[in-house]
Amino acid sequence: MGDGTLHERIAELRELKSAARLGQDPAATERQHAKGKLTAHERIALLLDKGSFTEVEGLRRHRARGFGLEDRRPHSDGVVTGWGTVHGRTVFVYAHDFRIFGGALGEAHAQKIHKIMDLAAAAGAPLVSLNDGAGARIQEGVSALAGYGGIFQRNVRASGVIPQISVMLGPCAGGAAYSPALTDFVFMVRDISQMFITGPDVIQAVTGEQVSQNGLGGADVHATVSGVASLAYDDEESCLEDVRYLLSLLPSNNREMPPHELPADPAERSNDALLDLVPSDPNRSYDMRAVVEEIVDDGEFFEVHAGWATNVLCALARLDGHVVGVIANQPASLAGVLDIHASEKAARFVSTCDAFNIPLVTLVDVPGFLPGVDQEHGGIIRHGAKLLYAYCNATVPRVSVILRKAYGGAYIVMDSQSIGADLTLAWPGNEIAVMGAEGAANVIFRREIAAAEDPDAVRAQKIKEYKNDLMHPYYAAERGLVDDVIDPRETRSALISGLRMLRDKHADLPSRKHGNPPQ
Repeated sequence: MGDGTLHERIAELRELKSAARLGQDPAATERQHAKGKLTAHERIALLLDKGSFTEVEGLRRHRARGFGLEDRRPHSDGVVTGWGTVHGRTVFVYAHDFRIFGGALGEAHAQKIHKIMDLAAAAGAPLVSLNDGAGARIQEGVSALAGYGGIFQRNVRASGVIPQISVMLGPCAGGAAYSPALTDFVFMVRDISQMFITGPDVIQAVTGEQVSQNGLGGADVHATVSGVASLAYDDEESCLEDVRYLLSLLPSNNREMPPHELPADPAERSNDALLDLVPSDPNRSYDMRAVVEEIVDDGEFFEVHAGWATNVLCALARLDGHVVGVIANQPASLAGVLDIHASEKAARFVSTCDAFNIPLVTLVDVPGFLPGVDQEHGGIIRHGAKLLYAYCNATVPRVSVILRKAYGGAYIVMDSQSIGADLTLAWPGNEIAVMGAEGAANVIFRREIAAAEDPDAVRAQKIKEYKNDLMHPYYAAERGLVDDVIDPRETRSALISGLRMLRDKHADLPSRKHGNPPQ
């Protein structure tokens, strides 16, 4: 083949790739934009560093026949796959192209996804899925369903090995919703993305309930009610920008440490503001976000599930340039108690951090578990045990700080020294006890109080005695259950010092196939 022929072939190749990128139907792109949605390539361009994307199998076409499919064989088969970089680090991506078969998954479509998932696992790099598909391609029958099975299996195999992030940018119904559920983080965009197992029409036919798609499985529903979505956004641009930010906080795989940045915030910076942010009265609320902001580098942190189970705060941040996972009770919501959803949320976050070598910082101000028949019947024992299991199973450095109160089983569960925290610090106003002094006095001195001429005076006296004997700030420290009582202004420097000491921590789990955590 001569040079002239090769030049012609190259021109043909460029034309073919350009046509595949633009799509066979220009009106389809217009329809996508009219819905307020970007195309697959436009989304990838926002996610990855400029000019870094390398596409894989862009010319793939399906080989299915029947129902008119043999006459509709567009290149890419409705999914764009490949790799690029985010902040200079390799990231793999697949993006459904709703312009082609509505992004529905067929056999060739699934095989492309399988390949990019296998490449991500082999290369040890994060995988981001940009989801905008109509589910299985029904014209291809069970072959499409089998394709989902291959995706699910790979999701599970890669779990805890490489970060997996799902970005919902369109509909996701039926079995397709289970792949995002198996990944580490789920991002959703309001109005354009929905997730549900059975749609509104089916629900109305079976149960008589009427609900819109957004009311059933929109971004706000999953970000505040179900807990399926880690974060919700108003537009694709801000969503994908935060995906980039999250990737900057995660390691490429479980064999690496998270990226370190040279800090501009001094390690020894005093936290004077904490003296005013946290009221000394244990019954007064405050926003734990302000405490985290004061402690971490430059006041920056990335909170996940911010709208769900708001009585516990889970966030990624940096201390002295090193990434940490922060778990903290939130007194501004339900007084910071632990309940079913808070336990699930924190347990999942602890496990995610542990899988990716992210040290844990736990800020404790917890009055206990939420009492109530609904909580007990809903399985608070089982769900609370998830958080206990996650902490006990974690081998990363673990430092906890008791700001004010730490009562009962909730104190134990919030990474107390007795379940393996490497370092436990406390502020001088801490109250660590089985329960609050009022409740304890009422139980211990019930008869004495009832028989007194002035029960209120006796009760007040007994409360004071109990506090003085068993709840003074140094009681736990005297018994070795707290490593040090610190000046709150030294919280940041103490955490950085402790984590610096623990940086090379090594801990082995028992030899076993896997544990059997509570479900």
